Amino acid sequence: MRVFHVGAPGFRELDALPEALPAEGFLWIGSARRVFELRQGELQAALQRWSLGALVDLHVSDLLNNQLPSHYDYTSWYDLLVFRRLAAAAGSQDLFVDDEHGTMASAERALRAIDTSPVGFAVFDRVLITVHPTDCAVHEHFAARLAGAGARLPASPPDLMLRMVNHMVDSYLDLRRLLTRQLGYLQQRLLDPKSRFGDWSVLLQSRTALHALEDTCEDQRSAMQEWIDALDEWPEPAEAAAQRERELLRVRSRDVLEHVERVLSHVRRLEHSAETAVQMHFSAVAHRTNDIMRTLTVLTAVFLPLNLITGFFGMNFDFLPLVHSSNGIWVAIWLMLAVGVGLAVFFWRKRYLGEQRR
Repeated sequence: MRVFHVGAPGFRELDALPEALPAEGFLWIGSARRVFELRQGELQAALQRWSLGALVDLHVSDLLNNQLPSHYDYTSWYDLLVFRRLAAAAGSQDLFVDDEHGTMASAERALRAIDTSPVGFAVFDRVLITVHPTDCAVHEHFAARLAGAGARLPASPPDLMLRMVNHMVDSYLDLRRLLTRQLGYLQQRLLDPKSRFGDWSVLLQSRTALHALEDTCEDQRSAMQEWIDALDEWPEPAEAAAQRERELLRVRSRDVLEHVERVLSHVRRLEHSAETAVQMHFSAVAHRTNDIMRTLTVLTAVFLPLNLITGFFGMNFDFLPLVHSSNGIWVAIWLMLAVGVGLAVFFWRKRYLGEQRR
């Protein structure tokens, strides 16, 4: 658990939870989920000591739940937002290899190697509590960024929360490039005429991963919309500075919602692209099957008259034309050759042989 004081005289990390709230600024308490579970009693006592009110037991369970979807809830003394991040898991970039040496299994593992662990925010008037996974890069990123010289400090706990949520949404850009590569590889395998595609279980699992991503994004959008609705219901402050800060929160909230909408739109485009690739695959298979059947039909039509000629001369009669002639075999051969070539030329002119051009 790390405790930071945000505000005058700047951004600094404290050794422990203070006895009282600082005169200016606010506290940011960031904790890994396991540490929060072990030290929640100490944190609850500090909140009571600061006269802010303790966390509700149900909300504590939500913050400790690693499978909870994105959602928003509130009380009269704090707001709770659980937001599932979208990020490529560690090492997932190494799961994909070049198309020439890649496998469907590696592409499918990369699609499933997406970290959607939830990050919880408890937003008080002058305290922000964040509960995150152990390896959360967002917490470390903001701790280092705000400690840097010249960093613009957030004005309030909701401001810092929105900055962190916006960073989690924007981190989807790296994941988007990874997903695009993997879906491109799957589509290439599907549409390759020289490839005998048979890994349908891999494709099904990849599509399932995309459906799960869409559900995650929809939960994110619902949570942010509920936060914006609750923000609009807050009483308007009388001071001009507080009014500007409130309007800034609305702007940041709408910006985060717009980014979530873009992510959701891209995930749906990927799903549509995968569905289209499957349909094109079956269309290509049907087209190749039609070409094969057309070629076999033409070959059957060419050899059918030849079989008729050989069958005619193979009948067991003494008196047949050319049977007792020394030139009969050559006449029959030239006749069959002329019929075969004539039919082949006829079907070629009709474009029954070769590639169909339109």
